[in-house]
Amino acid sequence: QNEEKWDFVLVSDIHEMGSEKEIKRKKFLDELSKKGFTIKKIEDTKLFYGVRAPQHIFWKYQCLLMNPDSRQQNSSAYQDVPVTTRIRVVHFILQNTVTSDLEKLHDLMKKKVFEAAFPLHKKEQIAEILKKKWARWRVLFKEQPIEEIRCYFGEKVALYFAWLGWYTYLLIFAALAGLATVAAGATVFSSSQVSKEICDANNTIMCPLCDQNCSFWVLSDTCTYAKVTHMIDNEATVVFAIFMAIWATVFLELWKRERATVATNWDLYGWDEEEEELALQLINNSQHEPRLYQHSYFRSAIVLILAVLMIMVLIGIAHALVIYRAVAMALFTQSDVSLLSRHADTIAVMTGAVLHYVTIVIMTKVNWHVALYLCNLEKPRTFSQRENNFTVKIFIFQFFTNFSSLIYIAFFLGRINGHPGHYVRIAGHWRLEECHPSGCITDLFIQMAVIMLLKQTISNIMEYLIPWVSHQLRKKQKPPKKRSVMLGEEEEEEDPCKRQWLKNYELNEVNVFSLFNEYLEIVIQYSFTTIFVAAFPLAPLLALINNVIEIHMDAIKMMRLRRRMVPRKAKDIGIWLQVLEAIGTLAVIGNGLVIAITSDFIPVQVYKYMYSPCTRENHTSMDCSTGYINNSLSVFHIRDFEPHTKVLPEFNGVQIKECRYRDYRNADDYNYTIQFWHIFAARLAFLILFEHVALCVKLIAAWYIPDVPQKVKNQILTEKHKNLRNEL
Repeated sequence: QNEEKWDFVLVSDIHEMGSEKEIKRKKFLDELSKKGFTIKKIEDTKLFYGVRAPQHIFWKYQCLLMNPDSRQQNSSAYQDVPVTTRIRVVHFILQNTVTSDLEKLHDLMKKKVFEAAFPLHKKEQIAEILKKKWARWRVLFKEQPIEEIRCYFGEKVALYFAWLGWYTYLLIFAALAGLATVAAGATVFSSSQVSKEICDANNTIMCPLCDQNCSFWVLSDTCTYAKVTHMIDNEATVVFAIFMAIWATVFLELWKRERATVATNWDLYGWDEEEEELALQLINNSQHEPRLYQHSYFRSAIVLILAVLMIMVLIGIAHALVIYRAVAMALFTQSDVSLLSRHADTIAVMTGAVLHYVTIVIMTKVNWHVALYLCNLEKPRTFSQRENNFTVKIFIFQFFTNFSSLIYIAFFLGRINGHPGHYVRIAGHWRLEECHPSGCITDLFIQMAVIMLLKQTISNIMEYLIPWVSHQLRKKQKPPKKRSVMLGEEEEEEDPCKRQWLKNYELNEVNVFSLFNEYLEIVIQYSFTTIFVAAFPLAPLLALINNVIEIHMDAIKMMRLRRRMVPRKAKDIGIWLQVLEAIGTLAVIGNGLVIAITSDFIPVQVYKYMYSPCTRENHTSMDCSTGYINNSLSVFHIRDFEPHTKVLPEFNGVQIKECRYRDYRNADDYNYTIQFWHIFAARLAFLILFEHVALCVKLIAAWYIPDVPQKVKNQILTEKHKNLRNEL
């Protein structure tokens, strides 16, 4: 017997006869029958209803959406509608069928009349190909079968995988450049004069790092740290930052070309989302009136105000983390446990980073609800419009959640904490934390590394484990198979559909946001790999490793662990392209700021050309940055400490009169020296120069690479010409 084809399966609990839920369910199924749907009922622990749409629905669909020239040729023989279209049409009709109580399927699901509605994973040839070539770990480095993905999951999912594959492929170049930068830092710049001076400075006495129980310390203690800093903070980083700005542009431009090719191959150029939606509405109900576009400035203003408030909250959380670190540092230093007091700063930074990760996880959930609420306030007209609005909001919220503490570390840490004898304090009590003596960029490096590694490993493991475990649990809930034996042999002949439906029901459910989540995760990762990449050149490498795993993990989830997604049509990746372009611009600004403000690149250059021994005499043999460290430390007299600071004036048995700290201030009145303003001006000049050069290069790259390949343009051109000639 040929296997019956069912488009959708509805699942409901077994309600009592005559109960409200049972009546509502019957009303809904009657509405479907009126439309000519075939319905098959199978009873197990739940009730399963197989739904099959009548053929005339698809004929109408083809008629309404065919281009006029193909109407005359194929008026007699309708080709079969592809499965993806079939599922999409049936899904639309199911979602928009109204019962006599004016309830749709969505409302019935809320009232627990139906529990689930899903299309089936069938034993088709395509499904087998995908399982063999795509949804398994063995094919990690093979090309993805995009064409087959499209035939099984629809264009939207196929475009996501095409984009992800393309991004991963181009990450190889960024990862190599990042490795080269680190390698250059480890070899060429490892013998740098600056770190040598720090390692030799064993009689430069530094001011204590906290108010109580902290002793003076010697600069050469931080020797290893200085070497690490110089691995990332050198001339190669500047070149790498410019390279990444160009890379981000080229990636997007090349993706636009790729997309144009794909869209023509899939015949999507003439397709229009609005037209499709109207056609489906009319097929479902021929009396349907379209919902018109609306826009209210009042609503927009409210949404804007609420969004700004939310961003304020997110920035407030970043401040709370800063305060936590300052307070933790003070408390750990004064604690009686020697382990805590000795490594107070490291422990404070590490716990701070972990706390930050926890806030990211919690705030993601909160952002989600807030963005949905704001979206409902705007009352968007179509599904895609709603998705675009939601995307922009959630991305902005997620961006602030992920980046606010990085922004603080990069640009504010150690710049707003005053100087010895006059520290800026939280609530007049706790000192703000300072940068490490060898520069602030290492703090940023640690924070980036912790977040990227934690985020990628933990979220990947959770992303795979949760569906897997819940799938295993759902399998376990099967009822015992003893019943049929007791009833005698006549029930042995089991319906072939039953096994298939049950198997699909055991898989995890998918929702509208399943694909959205994947996009969001990769886009946030893309911002990590581009925005602060100057401080963490290994980011592209981590992203590359993550993506190779991610592609196959998503594939396995979609094919083996989740119910089949309702295939959607799409021409491109939608609003995400604009989001990526915005990130590209932010990346130029972010990297410019990191080099100008966070790193020591500018102060060293200013010293070399204006204050070093090279400027005074003609020393060709000498390294021009000699003496930089001594020049960058200011002198502080111990008698000027604040009264409540407890410091032992002895150090290694020597009475100490003055100590050094990182800043450019006079020794007598502690005001800024002229060199501070020189460096300040140089930082600004560099920032303006870097951004303009990088933006110009981006614009040139965007102009140089056409968005649509010639081949595609010519194909469309000849197509149009052929159609017009036929008309004539």
